[in-house]
Amino acid sequence: MSLYPGRLLDTVGRFLAPLKIAALAVLGGAAFMLPAGPVGEAIEAYAASPFSQGFVNGYLTMDTLGALVFGIVIVNAIRSRGVQAPHLITRYAIIAGLIAGLGLVLVYVSLFRLGAGSHAIAAGASNGAQVLHAYVQATFGTLGSGFLAVLIALACLVTAVGLTCACAEYFGGLLGVSYKALVVLLAGFSLLVSNLGLTQLIHFSVPVLTAIYPPCIVLVALSFCHRLWRSPQVVVGPVMLVSLAFGMVDALKVARLDAWLPQAAEHLPLSEQGLAWLVPVVVSLAVAALCDRLIGAQALRKA
Repeated sequence: MSLYPGRLLDTVGRFLAPLKIAALAVLGGAAFMLPAGPVGEAIEAYAASPFSQGFVNGYLTMDTLGALVFGIVIVNAIRSRGVQAPHLITRYAIIAGLIAGLGLVLVYVSLFRLGAGSHAIAAGASNGAQVLHAYVQATFGTLGSGFLAVLIALACLVTAVGLTCACAEYFGGLLGVSYKALVVLLAGFSLLVSNLGLTQLIHFSVPVLTAIYPPCIVLVALSFCHRLWRSPQVVVGPVMLVSLAFGMVDALKVARLDAWLPQAAEHLPLSEQGLAWLVPVVVSLAVAALCDRLIGAQALRKA
């Protein structure tokens, strides 16, 4: 399917996506109508700082990171239907984004309810997939395990197709390599890596995501107010560099390599919550915005 990106609306939009949505609706409805048990007590980390724990662990969903990559896939899918006017492409992309956002809210609220009541049947689970499997097994039996396998296959396949298309298009233009060759290479690499298992993948990916997610969040946030800056490059670039630098501080801590860090890193605001990048980003944004105004004022005087 990734070899033919122009047919994504036919293969994914008309067939795979509706099946995925139907399966998620069944699972989400079951989470509320057939709870596995009462809402359990939060573990110590979540009881102490629920917002920051949820925020940082939300990096693992890769939704923001995926959105940055998927943008070109959505635009190309719109263009494949003959839409070329920029304002129409923007309009349809916004509508698609709002629909996707609503869908994600419903999915995560359902998962919150499912996980909150599964503390007894999923005791000792090391990742969310094990919690999900324990709930489905307890609620639907062996048939439920088969349903879950189909659901995860559909959900991951839709994501994998979009990511493969986006990465192949980007690196094809960057490196001058054939699009189809990159699709095969990416699919083969993913096949090998997937055999590590989810727990190992999480252990490997958490430090990486902790480092790169702050710049992604900053980029998305600043994109909504880019018209406020006279010179966007004066604001966006420096603030993203600061977010990456302090994101790497958090990443070294997650990877248990904090012995390499200076002692001052331990005393950064919100460091214990894994959000050491937040305050420096706000400060750097204020400084960059001030510099942007000063540079703009000087340019007006010269003019």
